[in-house]
Amino acid sequence: MARKAKAAKTPQLQTADYVRLASFRYALRRFLRFSEAAAARVGLTGQHYQAMLAIRGSVQGRSITINDLARQLLIKHNSTVGLVDRLVAHGLVTRESSSEDLRKVLVRLSRKGEHVLGRLASVHRLKLRRIGPDIHRILGELTGAWRR
Repeated sequence: MARKAKAAKTPQLQTADYVRLASFRYALRRFLRFSEAAAARVGLTGQHYQAMLAIRGSVQGRSITINDLARQLLIKHNSTVGLVDRLVAHGLVTRESSSEDLRKVLVRLSRKGEHVLGRLASVHRLKLRRIGPDIHRILGELTGAWRR
């Protein structure tokens, strides 16, 4: 008779673990709600802001391919194309063919996009300075409790 392989035993979670997880999710959700509202105040969606941030934060620092942007946003290529179309329509990004590979499309922030992103990122940084200590504490509690 073949022996059954023992399944890895998952540690039992305690009420305090659920409280920490809930606190972490709540802190993240509050920040995301803030982020969506800040973007809406300048006529954008949270996804617009996230896309612009990914473009500016790319390794190249100024441009990113549509495929890389899709990976960063965790969305499909065709959804990314539509998102970039909307950003182009707002005058926030430009697109151009890559000089290295004409099949690739590069997306860059326009001057207007740089300005709008700069304002939004500054507001986000101020918010993170205020809530950062709480998130740091919650993460410390989560990771510390699970090391035991």
